[in-house]
Amino acid sequence: MAHPVLFSLEPALPLQAPLDKGLDAEQGALEMRHFPDGESYLRVLSPVSGRHCILLVNLLQPNEKILPIRFLAHTLRAQGAASIGLVAPYLSYMRQDTIFNPGEALTSAVFAELISSTVDWLVTVDPHLHRYHSLSEIYSIPALAISGMPALKAWITNQPDALLVGPDAESRQWVETLAQAAGRPFLVGNKQRHGDREVRVSLPAGSDIARYRTSVIIDDVISSGHTVLQTIGALKRAGAGRIICAAVHGVFAEDADRKILDAGADQLTVSNSIPGDYSAFDLSPLIIPAIHTMLADIDHGGRRDQQS
Repeated sequence: MAHPVLFSLEPALPLQAPLDKGLDAEQGALEMRHFPDGESYLRVLSPVSGRHCILLVNLLQPNEKILPIRFLAHTLRAQGAASIGLVAPYLSYMRQDTIFNPGEALTSAVFAELISSTVDWLVTVDPHLHRYHSLSEIYSIPALAISGMPALKAWITNQPDALLVGPDAESRQWVETLAQAAGRPFLVGNKQRHGDREVRVSLPAGSDIARYRTSVIIDDVISSGHTVLQTIGALKRAGAGRIICAAVHGVFAEDADRKILDAGADQLTVSNSIPGDYSAFDLSPLIIPAIHTMLADIDHGGRRDQQS
């Protein structure tokens, strides 16, 4: 089988170069532009017949990207691609995982159906699995969710005298695992949510936070930053010194990064899953083996069991 072809729908994705190298992949060439009425033009310039094709996509702001993904996948299939996989380090449309009010769209399931009808497999990193226990509950293709915490752990081991802080019960799974792996103390706050934008975070009574040189707030994703901002405030009131906010995915909606730094955080640290200014650790060593597994299953004629 020829080397796989790795396509990206936008330039300068931070994972493009390490994945090209680690997969020994050819960088796929595309011609893309818009007609005056806003419709898309797309042309595949690389030979793909009989070759595995991988789409590396930054799914932040997904609404404007889903049609180009469909156009590209359909064109690759028409040109004889052996398989088409999607690598979406940040997987969008996982928030609405149940119907809270009558008449709401269950967008996570609808989006999963759309992706499942477009590509043959999916690899992602730390999707927001809250009420879903596995991606296989909504994705009908082989879908592999890997953890970015090993990459974050390697970064944390270089932070001496650090207290790891989880903002809420949902973050305990990451904070506790990281603390045990890195040999660091940890605590988990209590979050009360009063709406999409209003939360309150309190820390356990009696936590001797002031004795630690650095407090590292850990979460899987920083989006609007409201939870992180509340946690910073609670740490400040408890006498914390240096505060670092660390997450796998840095979405930073509505200038959340600026608000977090203005609130007293000394540093923001995220992976290279999404383009941005705060990338400090690389996910490619974790993603590459997952892609190899998917391609090996296809080469052996099997269909990978859906899993998370």
